Amino acid sequence: MKTDIRNPLLVESEHPFAAPDFPAIQTEHYLPALQEAIEQAKAEIEAIAQNPATPDFFNTIEALERAGKQVNRIASVLFNLNSAETNESLQAVAREASPLLAAYANDIMLHEQLFARIRYVWEHRHKTQLTAEQQMLLTQTYRQFVRNGALLSEADKAILRQIDEEKARLSVQFGENVLKETNDFILVLESEEELAGLPAWAVEAARQEAAKRNMSDKWVITLQAPSFMPFMQYAQRRELREKLYRAYASRAYRNNEHNNVEIARRIAELRVQRARLLGYPTHAHFVLEERMAQTPERVQAFLDELAQKAKPVAIRQMSELEKFAKTQGFEGQLQRWDVSFYAEKLKKHLFDIDDDRLKPYFPLPQVLAAAFEVAGRLYGISFQQRTDIPVYHEEVEVYEVLDYDGTHLGLLYADFHPREGKRSGAWMTTFREQYKEEGKRISPLVSIVCNFTRPTQDKPSLLTFNEVTTLFHEFGHALHALLSDVTYESLSGTNVYWDFVELPSQIMENWCYEAECLALFAKHYETGETLPMEYIEKIKALGKFMEGYQTLRQLSFGYLDMAWHAVEQAPIFNKLEDFEREVLTPVDLLPPVEGTAISTAFSHIFSGGYSAGYYSYKWAEVLDADAFALFQEKGIFDRHTGLAFRRLLAAGGSRHPMELYKAFRGHEPSVEPLLRRAGLLE
Repeated sequence: MKTDIRNPLLVESEHPFAAPDFPAIQTEHYLPALQEAIEQAKAEIEAIAQNPATPDFFNTIEALERAGKQVNRIASVLFNLNSAETNESLQAVAREASPLLAAYANDIMLHEQLFARIRYVWEHRHKTQLTAEQQMLLTQTYRQFVRNGALLSEADKAILRQIDEEKARLSVQFGENVLKETNDFILVLESEEELAGLPAWAVEAARQEAAKRNMSDKWVITLQAPSFMPFMQYAQRRELREKLYRAYASRAYRNNEHNNVEIARRIAELRVQRARLLGYPTHAHFVLEERMAQTPERVQAFLDELAQKAKPVAIRQMSELEKFAKTQGFEGQLQRWDVSFYAEKLKKHLFDIDDDRLKPYFPLPQVLAAAFEVAGRLYGISFQQRTDIPVYHEEVEVYEVLDYDGTHLGLLYADFHPREGKRSGAWMTTFREQYKEEGKRISPLVSIVCNFTRPTQDKPSLLTFNEVTTLFHEFGHALHALLSDVTYESLSGTNVYWDFVELPSQIMENWCYEAECLALFAKHYETGETLPMEYIEKIKALGKFMEGYQTLRQLSFGYLDMAWHAVEQAPIFNKLEDFEREVLTPVDLLPPVEGTAISTAFSHIFSGGYSAGYYSYKWAEVLDADAFALFQEKGIFDRHTGLAFRRLLAAGGSRHPMELYKAFRGHEPSVEPLLRRAGLLE
């Protein structure tokens, strides 16, 4: 099906660095462009498969790597905007595109003649001289085909196609339901008494939210993080905290058309079927074959070891929190809507510090400039804002990233504030990965997307300290993509093992706790006063505050993920919350709340890429604590150490992650720096 040549998704952009022409792209462009790009890609694949020449790395493996790039570009624009700036019509397109792309991927993976050529190259690999990156691409290509059914019978290949298409469709539906449920609930406050405890900035944000909804005489709290979190931390009206918590914790678990229980169960069922079809006992076995952890048993042992270290500390911390709450007039047992509230009060009591006091020192523009400064000191790069690059929303800013000698490295898109069309949370993504074409480096187009409080008429966007670390975290992911310097797109940037991908992001958070770094940017937005040293010391101490409890909470998501995926059949239960309660018993210290569930809004594992991989956040914390210990030893801005870490980032997935890590650190990672940092060494 030929489409109009003017479809902006099918012609190379004339903007600098061929950046996408977002204003020109209309919803009706996506499907025709995708269909034509898929047809072209299939023709390219067929030419490779029918090539009469003897298969070799270049005419088969490299040729396949170069094929279908336009499909990837179009899909990245579609699905990135479906996360950051969506609407019902775009969601409909995404639903239709997902099975199309799944079928296209299967047309490649299940192509017998193509795989025969790949298999020939694989079986003759010892007879050819390949670079380390070429060897990695060959290995990854062969494994990818085998893991996607290339060795299956025709009947089983047909079943695999059906599984993948249904799975892709359900994954999109799951995410849409969570977004809908997040957006649909609002807590309307009608009196100042209901605002008791909220800091002025949170009250102002609630007033702005109400004004957007034509409720100018009221205040509105939403389930978006910048609204939800402060309310849970500060609101004195316990019954309102409970109401908001129950709404948040029952997203996509209510008895309506957005309920995700059966969707989650069906996705898990399809994953098991797919794994068993390919010869793996569970989905986790399938996934972990391509991870540093390697097996579900090793993951479970890792989670159990950390839980064993964290639980005594967590129990003690919760006991101290409950005792403190009683001094504040609380009676009974702490519930889930009480922990953040009393933890915030205890934090202020112990450290005489809270977000309200810290936020004026963390205006978003200063924090972003500081992240740029840290990257500059470590890696010799710089960031210059560009106003001539098209954006998909007026709030998005674009920065050109330059190397120490002025060489262009890539573009960074920054999208920081919540909107109805944006899913909650924070993430990094790409519109184009880095690769090399005929020796020329094609630069990456990278985006970080967050949901920070908006600036007001008289105040910039002021970040909580957690939001500061979030920005540094996503910026770390962006650096991984921006500093990539490999030949092949599928091995560039963040295309690494999933339990390695969080190292570059999580290590960046460490600088937020260092006085030498805070001095660069933690300055009061009105007075210019530098954050007092006593605050800096308290921030460092805060790194261990309630860390036992927080560690258990993080581990609980890993436990739940493995319960869904390290099993030989999808979980069977009468009631989802009962299933979750049993799974989380080893790591949960709070009473259950009827009518709530985690799984139905657990987008990371059901509509993201973290199934059987959520443990990787903690796994990467082991790596980042051990790696940052070297910076602490040499100096947190030591250029030599920074350039050594840049080499790790630049390699992307072209080498095994443990090989890269040992080249940087000199040894395999130790868990001790993490335990010490978190205060879990008794």
